[in-house]
Amino acid sequence: MTRPANRFSLLADIGGTNTRVALAERGRLLPDTIRRYANAEHASLDVVLAAFMAAEGDVDCAGACVAVAGPVRDGVASMTNLDWTIDGASLAAATRAETVAILNDLQAQGHALGHLQDAALRPIVTGSGKAGDDASQLVIGVGTGFNAAPVHEFPGGRFVAASECGHANLPIRTESDLKLLQFVENIHGFPGVEDVLSGRGLERVYAWVSAEAGAREDRRAAEIMAAIEAREPLALEAGRIFVRMLGTVAGNLSLIHLPFGGVYLCGGVARAVTPWLAEFGFAEAFRDKGRFSGFMLNFSVHVIEDDYAALTGCAVHLENLMRSEAA
Repeated sequence: MTRPANRFSLLADIGGTNTRVALAERGRLLPDTIRRYANAEHASLDVVLAAFMAAEGDVDCAGACVAVAGPVRDGVASMTNLDWTIDGASLAAATRAETVAILNDLQAQGHALGHLQDAALRPIVTGSGKAGDDASQLVIGVGTGFNAAPVHEFPGGRFVAASECGHANLPIRTESDLKLLQFVENIHGFPGVEDVLSGRGLERVYAWVSAEAGAREDRRAAEIMAAIEAREPLALEAGRIFVRMLGTVAGNLSLIHLPFGGVYLCGGVARAVTPWLAEFGFAEAFRDKGRFSGFMLNFSVHVIEDDYAALTGCAVHLENLMRSEAA
């Protein structure tokens, strides 16, 4: 297959476990080009991109945008849970693109808002507040790691602020929370939000619950989710703690950023626990803010069920960037 030069753009969503790569045309993601690569099987992003471009007929790209699970500073991305470093010069060389952009993965999710199918947004909590077109939004990612990004609308366009809030301290409300924090701290050295609210975090919660019950048991996240489905008592308790903590943290972030336009959960773990959010008390924990509990009714919560939303966000952001450069 031979594709015309400088007609398509390359998109990549680099998570802690997998990298998804695709092409876009005029800001529109081309779903039939999406390919998934296991990070553990590749030495660097350059190797992944070389494999993708070869599969797509050695396409010569007009632009390239990648979203990474880690901080981006001065155009250089350092992966949080992967030993890869990505910069604009190497991305341009690998793709032959004239315009390149590197985003944090939650920034890409933020740029996707408003460009996803309605069916991809599953309502979890209904907000009573009426949001204007310029209302801020908030995306919260729960997967291999945890992070969030506020989405702001300005006359000049959308701005999605980066953060690394998954590495902030866990919130503590109860004696049980403190015991969990101390358990995580003994294992990990620092009790960060991501150390509970992630795939590995669910495993730590289950290990703690089983230890508290008298016999510590280590299980993989997928096994724990299967045990929740089977309604095993320890797994159900771990699920309740996980969901309650997710509601608490999401509520804290909402008070910080005031997302009257809605809160959007994304990521593989967020999607996996979605069927249990109501039973395990997510909404109650989200709104449990004392005298501000009534104020929390302003905020709606949805789960993004589109696994490729970050690629859509990359496509939208890159198209806007290329248009501004051409103006």
